[in-house]
Amino acid sequence: MKGGRWIVGWMAGAVLSVAGCGTSGDGSATQATTASIAGGAGNGMQATAAGAPMLTAASGLPAAAKASDPDHPVVVMETSMGNITFTLDKQKAPLTVDNFLFHVNERFYDQTIFHQVLKDYVVLGGTYSSEFVEKQADRTIRNEAFTAPKNVRGTIAMARQPDVIDSATSQFFINVSDNPMLDHKGDAPEEYGYCVFGKVTEGMEVVDRIAAVEVHDQSNLERTPVAPLVIKSIRQLR
Repeated sequence: MKGGRWIVGWMAGAVLSVAGCGTSGDGSATQATTASIAGGAGNGMQATAAGAPMLTAASGLPAAAKASDPDHPVVVMETSMGNITFTLDKQKAPLTVDNFLFHVNERFYDQTIFHQVLKDYVVLGGTYSSEFVEKQADRTIRNEAFTAPKNVRGTIAMARQPDVIDSATSQFFINVSDNPMLDHKGDAPEEYGYCVFGKVTEGMEVVDRIAAVEVHDQSNLERTPVAPLVIKSIRQLR
């Protein structure tokens, strides 16, 4: 089966090959970093670059938080379908928030896409351009799922390799529904869960529109939107 990138749709119980090889700027094939979501026991969601250094440190979101609250920074994602505002939770996922904001401030996410859409489950983005050129992240982070909020509707969380706990880099997903199977339950990779680091505080209707778009399968990427769903920018409110 092609692909180094996997995502498990728990509703159907099927394993979907999400992306195996990316394309470099000169058109040559490059090995894609992995990213997938586990739908149930024994499955996982992933996103990592091999050999990347890992950040390590210890560490209910409010319905809304002021942009000036250092524990709950606010970012606005401008997409081709509308804007989504997220309030992040630095109290429960400090490393993850810092990593996300690092990529935001580096404008890493600008002109990337939501590359996989699973209706009534999750939408996944944060690595591909609209031409399906993969952007390479340069570090992994510690998985803070053990202290993070739950994977409920409207939360944003990090993707990772299903068999490597501390392997998240830049890829993230937004929960379209409550997904308790993605929460931390134990110390094994398949039970460790996926770290939620914020929630949608405005624009959930945009997420729902994204989740409802028409998708198709490509040779190395399944359930990708027929029309590109572009993340034009993500900016932190100051």
